[in-house]
Amino acid sequence: MLIDVQNGKFFVTLHSNLILENLLMTAFATYLPVTNPTWIFFLVLSIILFAPIILGKLKIPHIVGMILAGVAIGPFGLNILDRDSSFELFGEVGLYYIMFLASLEMDLQHMKRIRWQALTLGLAAFVFPLAMGIVSNVFLLKYGLVTSILLASMYASHTLIAYPIVVRYGVARNRSVSIAVGGTIVTDTLTLLVLAFISGMFRDEVHGWFALVLLLKVLFLSATIIYLFPRIARWFFRKYNDAVLQYIFVMALVFLSAGLMELIGMEGILGAFLAGIVLNPLIPRTAPLMHNLEFVGNALFIPYFLIGVGMIIDVRVLLGSSNALKVAAVMIVIALSGKWIASWVTQKIFKMTGVERELMFGLSNAQAAATLAAVLVGYNIILPSGERLLNEDVLNGTILLILVTCIVSSLITDIAARKLALKDENINEAKPVNEESTLLALSYPETVAELVNMDLLMRKEKSKAPMNAINVVLDNDDRAREKGMKLLEKANAIAMGANVRMQTKVRLATNLANGIIHTMKENDHAELVVGLHVPTTPTESFFGPVLISLLNRLNRQITMVRCTIPLNTIRRIHVSVPAKAQFEAGFYHWVERVSRLAVALGCRITFYLHPDTQRILKRYLENHHQSIRCDFVETDGGNELKRMSKDINDEDLLIIVMARRGSISFRPSFDHIPRQIKKYYMNTGLLLIFPDVYAETATKDLSINEPLTTDISYEAAKEWYRAWLSHGEDEGGKKNDN
Repeated sequence: MLIDVQNGKFFVTLHSNLILENLLMTAFATYLPVTNPTWIFFLVLSIILFAPIILGKLKIPHIVGMILAGVAIGPFGLNILDRDSSFELFGEVGLYYIMFLASLEMDLQHMKRIRWQALTLGLAAFVFPLAMGIVSNVFLLKYGLVTSILLASMYASHTLIAYPIVVRYGVARNRSVSIAVGGTIVTDTLTLLVLAFISGMFRDEVHGWFALVLLLKVLFLSATIIYLFPRIARWFFRKYNDAVLQYIFVMALVFLSAGLMELIGMEGILGAFLAGIVLNPLIPRTAPLMHNLEFVGNALFIPYFLIGVGMIIDVRVLLGSSNALKVAAVMIVIALSGKWIASWVTQKIFKMTGVERELMFGLSNAQAAATLAAVLVGYNIILPSGERLLNEDVLNGTILLILVTCIVSSLITDIAARKLALKDENINEAKPVNEESTLLALSYPETVAELVNMDLLMRKEKSKAPMNAINVVLDNDDRAREKGMKLLEKANAIAMGANVRMQTKVRLATNLANGIIHTMKENDHAELVVGLHVPTTPTESFFGPVLISLLNRLNRQITMVRCTIPLNTIRRIHVSVPAKAQFEAGFYHWVERVSRLAVALGCRITFYLHPDTQRILKRYLENHHQSIRCDFVETDGGNELKRMSKDINDEDLLIIVMARRGSISFRPSFDHIPRQIKKYYMNTGLLLIFPDVYAETATKDLSINEPLTTDISYEAAKEWYRAWLSHGEDEGGKKNDN
């Protein structure tokens, strides 16, 4: 404003820029921070939407963008949003979600094999930063011993901030990721025990047995959760099949476990991680429930947590305090170097690659959850002298530590995960690819879910091939055609819930079997999956007329499914394998499919087979599915169903590898299998697998009483002759002299 005096009058001139600036500041001050829930949610969703898009073009992990966006819009930035109770609530959920998904994604069978590596990394990641931190805090920062120990425990802890990156690149089951995840629980448990002990010292709770009592509480609660949660979940999944109910139930267990841990004095992240461990076998990776859990967490709760972390960072305080910068510099150097040394030691001890070391270091150096808990506990503890156990310099330094370590963790993890993903792609290209080309023949609404879920579990992980499903109706039945379309819509919805594309078609035909056979041949499908026929009369064939026609006219693999309980609640798989099964054309096909099923369900599998077949099968599993827990029971390769019935209960799944007449592995004793199934296994889940065969003759109803045709293969001819000689075998495969 300029004031001029002319002829005794005052002239006042206001600069237009100053007026505009004052008006804008007043307007912004009136409306900021935004308090309307609608606009708060809109702004958060906008950040979640545009951060990956913008930063993806800059080759920067979007997790970094979430944190930086939180800094910008938070109370210490542009003050657009305040860190209100919604960020605390959703942030807590997001933190638990990260820990829960990390344990849910783990391959527990693989984890058992690398438990020593995980324990080594966890102990090293705790001991090295703790020891280096205590020394630096005492001699460089001049803190007392208790303060130094608490501050050093913050360096030791870490949060799996970058875990969504390895999930996005599809390398979550790499051994280095499993080691880092397993090491996290070891490190954070030790850190939280230190935190609980020190906080108890200033709440007059400490006594000579305090640490032991706390440890016993943790062990008792963990044992209770491990024992009760799987049994409750198994009962619930069997009783309720609704996707929404199952999701809510799982999340309720997660927060119950976290809340119980907080009640005994530990942090809830330990309970969330433990809940994921115990629910892991009941939630297969390819199941729709798993997709729903990942989708909701990665789309909403985890980004909310990351934005909330950024909102607590006050860059101005750091820049205005030299002592805070000094504290922050020491904290960052010690934390990063301690984690790198731990990863390097683990790599050298177990002879891992440099990329695996980078991935372990990237996943294990982000400071967030336990670090925040430790610094807030120490900040709120008032010493007898009136000072805080951890002063404002430590609080502000911790904020910078969180920012730097999260950025470093995200960048290193992104680079290492991308290298591993490219390496895996090259390996897969060098191997012969087993194309997913399965056809689901759907007929009844009550069997749609079990057939689709079974095929999802037996599919190759990360396969881009679509699922295929048909419903065959007679060409003059319009009403059946409408029902078929609704049935296929239901199947498509289940597949879409697992993020798998499905191609469906209602096929018109004059004969149901012809419609399926023509579809198989026209599209060159490798396998047919159908529901097992349920006889309605005592005289009706066990397989039914349609399945018999399919067996006689198709040389592709046919899998017949009957489920009595939900697939994810199966405890054990039993597989009956005939002698000479390894000579069939489809041997490795059904072995691969059954192996994927065992991996997806995470349960033990027992093979009943001939020693010659066992050697080949065992070698294949060792080369391609090392994580499978399997047992082998040697038999003569005949019909063992009567003997097996003593070992199989209603919570198991029985897989019978069958053989067509005229095929190499066929035995006349297999004719007794339908009767034995009716007698011993009517309440047991069942898969009947008819593998691929070489000769077309094996797909015809070849009887030992019929003349031998000329188009049968030499091996099949030999087996036909042996079958003719042994046609008097009884149902157990033993020679009957009568």
